Amino acid sequence: MTKMNNNDKNLNSRIALLSVYDKSGIVEFAKELINLGFKLFASGGTAKTIKDAGIEVSDVADLVGGRAILGHRVVTLSREIYAGLLSRDTKEDNEELYKLNIPRIDLVCVDLYPLEEEIEKWTLSENADESARYIQAAKDAIVEKTDIGGPTLLRAAAKGRRIVVCDASDRQKTIDWLKDGEPDKEQFLSDLAAKAEYSVANYALVSARYHSGGKMDGFLAKDFIESKYGENAWQTPAGLFADKSARYTDRLSLSNFDLISGTAPSYNNLADLDRLLQTITHIAAGFEVNFNQIPKIVVGVKHGNACGAAVSDNASDAVKNMLEGDLRAIFGGVVMLNFKLDEVLAEVLLSHKMEEGRRRILDTIAAPAISEKAIEMLKRKGDKCRFLVNPALANLSKQSLDTHPRFRYVRGGFLKQPNYTFVLNLSPAGDADKSARYNLEIIGSLSEEQKKDIILAWAIGSTSNSNTVTITKNRMLLGNGVGQQDRVGGCELAIKRAKDSHHNIENATAYSDSFFPFTDGPEKLAEAGVKIILATSGSVKDEEIKKFCEENNISLVMVPDKLARGFFGH
Repeated sequence: MTKMNNNDKNLNSRIALLSVYDKSGIVEFAKELINLGFKLFASGGTAKTIKDAGIEVSDVADLVGGRAILGHRVVTLSREIYAGLLSRDTKEDNEELYKLNIPRIDLVCVDLYPLEEEIEKWTLSENADESARYIQAAKDAIVEKTDIGGPTLLRAAAKGRRIVVCDASDRQKTIDWLKDGEPDKEQFLSDLAAKAEYSVANYALVSARYHSGGKMDGFLAKDFIESKYGENAWQTPAGLFADKSARYTDRLSLSNFDLISGTAPSYNNLADLDRLLQTITHIAAGFEVNFNQIPKIVVGVKHGNACGAAVSDNASDAVKNMLEGDLRAIFGGVVMLNFKLDEVLAEVLLSHKMEEGRRRILDTIAAPAISEKAIEMLKRKGDKCRFLVNPALANLSKQSLDTHPRFRYVRGGFLKQPNYTFVLNLSPAGDADKSARYNLEIIGSLSEEQKKDIILAWAIGSTSNSNTVTITKNRMLLGNGVGQQDRVGGCELAIKRAKDSHHNIENATAYSDSFFPFTDGPEKLAEAGVKIILATSGSVKDEEIKKFCEENNISLVMVPDKLARGFFGH
């Protein structure tokens, strides 16, 4: 080890240790630190980048007793580094550091090897195969991209209450904070330490997930949107934990919805928004796959299930038909549109089918854009109507479906499953994508308009709490029979909700989110006037269902239950 002279003025300078895989912006950060009086140490590649820019920097080897060893596997892992990071600002620790010629390290700037990207490169590659040679090559490459020194530096710096920078976006914030005289120091250091610990935890989780073949897993989030309370007023604290990276990888993540007016969304609002996104993206995907177009879409929910939904080429008609789905239930509901909400449409939301002198109250409205005039018109006392904007809603497609795994807490652990990404295709045999082809049975004839009702019913029903039976007609929702313990009950509830809203069910379409075990469900639908049924196949009574529909002049569409069952939200 190169001994440092205790009389060296640099020993009294603040010291920064820089070691980054991505060198972008590190030179500028180094310059700022030098101007603030820091002495710089850096690991090999980082030191070279800084030195090549004409900035004075010492190699970390000066602190650790020699160059990197074992093919650069061991660089910063040394007693000297961690003594400099973990020492306390006490007389005893300072004297011991002095005797050992070890300087206190005040700031650490570290990023980590791109482990997740390396895993994806090997596992998602078109050239990936199951050969022993490929698997071994993948393991070797992934192990080499597994950072040890970086996470250890971050955790030591966090524990030692040093300035620890693991996110490039925090570099300028740190410089500004230092220049401002380090205000609210304890909170600032805590924020940086939390981010460092989170970064390491996520990194370790990625590694565990890979090495266990997915048998070990978890979910981390680092953004928090506080809600006043949870589902009920006594459930506090509550709020949304969101993965900040999703802001960049998923334009429809809840963290990308900007609140432009109204109070902060409640826990229930956020849950409803998540369900709305499932429903509206399935509608968009279904229409793109089957009709190669995305219509104007409006969906309204109460307590997580669609109570109104409509598609149209005309924005005003779409809004009116959504409201008419269930004029009673939509009062105080949450609405999502895939087009701009202006003052003309705001008036429709407020007054369509309302008694003279009364105005409709809504709890939350989400759209790609909302005009200021519309906000003024729809505002409620106490700002209780929330207005959320996300431009991505204007560009929905089959690519908008959420493909991330779904997690659900259960006592003692959590459940995990792939997301709901099946899209009903009424012409699968002609689909260019062979993987999308499946056995589809159609008994009877279907018009293009009836196909649109089928797609709408499927998208709504398969994103509503199962068991579900959904009735649609003229591209709008008539009745959604959700959350029933038996399929006949789902049929009866869907019919009741449609009749309660004074809808004519004659020639309507019904969707069942699984197969009918007996003919009693179709019998209820037929009695109500339903003429088209979409259900899955797989029941021992399938032939009886087909025979019943043929005898009662009902067009029947069946898709294999193993592929297309639409259970959701158990």
